Amino acid sequence: MEKFFNFILDGFNQFFRYTGFANLTYGHAIMITVGLIFIYLAITKDYEPLLLIPIGFGILMGNIPFMQDANLQLGVYEPGSVMNYLYFGVLKGIYPPLIFLGIGAMTDFSTLLSNPKLILLGAAAQIGIFGAYTIALLLGFLPEQAASIAIIGGADGPTAIFLSSKLAPELMGAIAISAYSYMALVPVIQPPIMRLLTNDKERKIRMKPPRTVSKTEKIMFPIVGLLLTTFITPSSLPLLGMLFFGNLLKESGVTKRLADTAKGPLIDIVTILIGITVGASTQATTFLTPASIGIFALGAISFMIATTGGVLFAKFMNLFLSEENKINPLIGNSGVSAVPDSARVSQMIGLQYDKTNHLLMHAMAPNVAGVIGSAVAAGIMLSFFVG
Repeated sequence: MEKFFNFILDGFNQFFRYTGFANLTYGHAIMITVGLIFIYLAITKDYEPLLLIPIGFGILMGNIPFMQDANLQLGVYEPGSVMNYLYFGVLKGIYPPLIFLGIGAMTDFSTLLSNPKLILLGAAAQIGIFGAYTIALLLGFLPEQAASIAIIGGADGPTAIFLSSKLAPELMGAIAISAYSYMALVPVIQPPIMRLLTNDKERKIRMKPPRTVSKTEKIMFPIVGLLLTTFITPSSLPLLGMLFFGNLLKESGVTKRLADTAKGPLIDIVTILIGITVGASTQATTFLTPASIGIFALGAISFMIATTGGVLFAKFMNLFLSEENKINPLIGNSGVSAVPDSARVSQMIGLQYDKTNHLLMHAMAPNVAGVIGSAVAAGIMLSFFVG
């Protein structure tokens, strides 16, 4: 009987060693809490639910504790595991160009074409990238790591993943989580900066309605845009090539099925895969480090610098514009490429000061310019360090 009892006890102990309860650490508990917060914000606050729910649930999956040396092939970093195969698309930069294809297929560049000077706001917002790059270098990060961290300032998750996959794959999880977190927190972070940097008169500036853009212009734009931007920065070809290709599918008028697939099922599938695997890459054993916390802080600084740069540059442009052509500086925040959330913030803040002044269409111009600008900035960074 005693032998049988010991056999049962040994079996239970063996089983317990493999459970999550036996392998739970404070790090796992912290990351599980973070995942739950992401899901809570997505459901109750409607903060980018299409991103935060997959990422939040991925964080939960990635932080289910298991015996690390048992070769169970469960985690995202364990060769041969299902999650490791899915993570391959993140690690090798496969998913971001597919996301850009869908973005291109759903984006209307008419407002940018009707008022081309607003592209300067998209360019000005990229100052956040280069500002954060400088700070990251001063904090001791390697140049390749600093470049990957800095791109968070563009508030463009796919671009951040693409660049870090090439330059700093060891920081991929922290960079991706930071980029997507700040994309989701656009309605929280940007309004105080916008109010601080503008006065009541500036917030009520009415901009001229956008002119009508011809079909020929819309078709020519992705072709000219591809040639111009990729001749300047060939390294950004995977992102910008797919962005402009998706837009041509939309604007050509003869590939509706392909455009609908790119902006519907395809981008949805890739969003699920990128969200769940990026979330799962935050295993506490590899993710919860001082460097990750530093990256998250640098991402916030980069994002705030980018917002500030866009708003201040709009004010600067107004010094040289006639009264009827002045720009409402509230659209300057849209230069960060969180499409269309930063443009919605411009609209929301503008309506608070004048309920008849709709800024959304105007804000979409720097917003889509920011998408192009962040990809160009990533290409510039990549050209410095790869080769």
